[in-house]
Amino acid sequence: MQADSIVIIPTYNEKENIEAIIRAVTSRPEHTFNILVIDDGSPDGTADIVKHLMADEFRDRLFLVERSGKLGLGTAYIAGFKWAIAHGYDYIFEMDADFSHAPADLPRLLAACCDEGYDMSIGSRYITGVNVVNWPMGRVLMSYFASKYVRMITGLNIHDTTAGFVCYRREVLETIDLDAVRFKGYAFQIEMKFTAAQCGFRIKEVPVIFVNRELGTSKMSGGIFSEAVFGVMRLRWDGWFKKYPKKQ
Repeated sequence: MQADSIVIIPTYNEKENIEAIIRAVTSRPEHTFNILVIDDGSPDGTADIVKHLMADEFRDRLFLVERSGKLGLGTAYIAGFKWAIAHGYDYIFEMDADFSHAPADLPRLLAACCDEGYDMSIGSRYITGVNVVNWPMGRVLMSYFASKYVRMITGLNIHDTTAGFVCYRREVLETIDLDAVRFKGYAFQIEMKFTAAQCGFRIKEVPVIFVNRELGTSKMSGGIFSEAVFGVMRLRWDGWFKKYPKKQ
């Protein structure tokens, strides 16, 4: 089966999850998904686990980019996007390492782009209500109303604007000026969706159930959400005055 799809998984101290998520993604029977891990110098040995799997079982399906220090979620994905484009992948995914995004949903996101003709698909927690399991209520409300706020300010017709479970057609990432993406935290997710929409790409939300991690430590912080909330104003300003490249 042709390996035209790659799942980018940024990691920092994910030794409890990384082998299991790699096995879960690569064992999908519906489609061949390769994996690119972007590790930000995890002191817990996450990268060493990936290297062992690369050398042993997944020589042609698992790849690793190591970076020194925590450089931010957005920069990790930008590095992964550039790598995936350079290596000729047609469908490029964002996915967390902690099983909050179910590997079983990957074929559904792929089908929205590959079969239904959308340019970008989003694993959405909020398109059919609130589909979040094991989050504290305060965090659910913060996430849900942050997405409502983003929709109100930007005019984006997307219910889950901060979602990090995404499939892109390569053309989307080739059109967007990746070096001009400014946000590094969860506002990165908003900026990518906003920019794709401004470029004229078709976006579909695919309903998923988000399950809070059982192993490891969350990287979420108040500062990350502050960036998302206050960065939205600048995106709206850009939408009025910035000239975006258009879908060909």
